Amino acid sequence: MLRILHQIFRTGVVTEPLPVEVEAEVVEIGAQLEDAIRRKFHRSLTIREVDAGSCNGCELEIHAMNNAVYNCERFGINFTASPRFADMLLVTGPVSVNMEIALKRTYMATPSPKIVVAVGDCACDGGIFGESYASLGKISNVIPVDAHIPGCPPTPADLLLGILKVIGD
Repeated sequence: MLRILHQIFRTGVVTEPLPVEVEAEVVEIGAQLEDAIRRKFHRSLTIREVDAGSCNGCELEIHAMNNAVYNCERFGINFTASPRFADMLLVTGPVSVNMEIALKRTYMATPSPKIVVAVGDCACDGGIFGESYASLGKISNVIPVDAHIPGCPPTPADLLLGILKVIGD
């Protein structure tokens, strides 16, 4: 344990900061997002992320949005493992045949009013996978969708902006 701590202190911070223009954009979007969350939810926004059959590119960007660099929690966004506590569902990927029932159950377990956001091109329109014997295509083919965040994959800043647009209405 002491050896690991010694190495951490010797190495120091190795995370590269965001470029100045991206940091400014994230801070600006974040301030608007924090205000919208406080007005609409009177607390933090709780999100349940669901992978309906994606390539995991969108999940990587969602995790980046929640890491120490972007730190979406400073704006009032929290992730939960249970749909029963979620205000919003972030759904990625085309819906695979095997995930259809699980996605419907997650949607039904989320309390009303629920917000469903399709993240990435695959979730919005089926992407490169489309509809086939193994894929049902876009998310709206299975559950109602309130908003779309296009991109392959969308950047963390695009994700924050998309969330702002859907809750800022």
